[in-house]
Amino acid sequence: MQELALADMVVLFGIGLASAMVAIAALSVRGRGRTGRRMARDRPEPSGPVLLFEAGEISDASADIRALFGVGPAELNWKRLRETLAVSYPSFPPSPDALPDRGRIAVAAREGLGAGELLVERFGDTTRVVLSPDSLGSDSGLAEELSELREVIEAMSFPAWRTSPQGKVTWHNAAYAKLVRKVRGRDADLARPLFDPARERMPAGRRTRLSIDIAGRDHKLWYDVTRIEQTSGELFFAADANAVVDAEIAQRNFVQTLAKTFAQLSIGLAIFDRNRQLALFNPALIDLTSLPADFLSARPTLPSFFDRLRDLRMMPEPKDYRSWRQHMADLLAAAADGRYQETWTLPSGSVYSVSGRPHPDGAVAFLFEDITAEITLTRRFRSEQELGQAVLDELDDAIAVFSSEGTLTLSNRSFHRIWGMDPDRSFAQTTILDATRIWQDRSVPTPLWGELRDFIARREQRVEWSGRIALRSGEALDCLVSPLQSGATMVRFSGQGNGAHPRVRHPPLPEEASA
Repeated sequence: MQELALADMVVLFGIGLASAMVAIAALSVRGRGRTGRRMARDRPEPSGPVLLFEAGEISDASADIRALFGVGPAELNWKRLRETLAVSYPSFPPSPDALPDRGRIAVAAREGLGAGELLVERFGDTTRVVLSPDSLGSDSGLAEELSELREVIEAMSFPAWRTSPQGKVTWHNAAYAKLVRKVRGRDADLARPLFDPARERMPAGRRTRLSIDIAGRDHKLWYDVTRIEQTSGELFFAADANAVVDAEIAQRNFVQTLAKTFAQLSIGLAIFDRNRQLALFNPALIDLTSLPADFLSARPTLPSFFDRLRDLRMMPEPKDYRSWRQHMADLLAAAADGRYQETWTLPSGSVYSVSGRPHPDGAVAFLFEDITAEITLTRRFRSEQELGQAVLDELDDAIAVFSSEGTLTLSNRSFHRIWGMDPDRSFAQTTILDATRIWQDRSVPTPLWGELRDFIARREQRVEWSGRIALRSGEALDCLVSPLQSGATMVRFSGQGNGAHPRVRHPPLPEEASA
């Protein structure tokens, strides 16, 4: 029993000791909390203006806020406050939400400014901002910053000025003053605005291109002027636009020159943009295609353009509509690559040469040229040439014509039969040297072939002459050599017997020809 009582006493003593330690710890923690709050509360606060915000909007402020910020409390919110203080206090919170629900921070000014710190404290949705008297910088810091800003504004290359509600210039930079003196003279009144906003009706916040007349000169200066509305007046900025205006004028003149040039072309021109709509055409296109001007002015698409041509029978008629559509697709693909080139024979008998060429930025140009006269002349020449060849083929005499360079350009059927040569079957040109080699192989040796080569190569003192040759078959031929215009030479071989040609064995010498 005594041992049990002793054990109970030990347990009770331990419990009591533990309770005492817990109580002491609780008292210690409670004392530290009171000490911490007291330290925060006892920390000296700035004696400057105070602002209270509810959910980011100002709810109350000191009476000296307007003198400090230039606006009343109703016009001040957290965003505007931060924009004003960010220059001096870069670490100022972007919003009250960046602070803990219950917290207090000190925001230091940037190095070298000489301004005191400010305090920001948050209690739930309420945020209190306490400024020091020199929160926006000391007098020396403000003066230095103001001096820097003035230097920057004066060094700007574009004019800037400010006007009062009455329209008088109350402030300007050096560039504006220089421009005014350039336009109005050295003694010009700088208080009178150079640009009249009331007359020009410039919209606020947007650029307006305005011109200025220079006194005594037939020349204008162009500027892009921006107007900014303010409570105490208006602020203006002017950017030099003379280079842009000159470029636009040069481009406009170039386009007009091209338009005049296109208008005088006899070739029809149709340019389709990247969307395959007609962007440009000239009057010759109307004359060649008979398309109405109002239809072309409506900017038809490329398929509509060619559909209208097909309806007017101004292009070859397709076999069926499906092949027509495929033909249009192939035409567009070829024109985009610069490979489209066709000759259209129209039902009216006219012949057009149509070509497609790619243009910059995905555009495509089509050229329509009337080549009816050229084709008619070519066909007539070809017909006359075929008729002359047919007449030569009916002659019994063998005839060959050599150019001034000694190339065989014309021969008839008798020539091919006698000498066994047909130049039309060979891709290579036949020269007098090639011809005389064949003639030597088929005839008895004679100096006439060498004399004929020399005569064809001669440029002066050319008269008709003749000679006689004998073939290895035993047949004798008379050879008549006649000079033609442009240095050409005709060689004519006829059968023996009539004695119509003079029997001159050798070609005449130059002195004999002149005699």
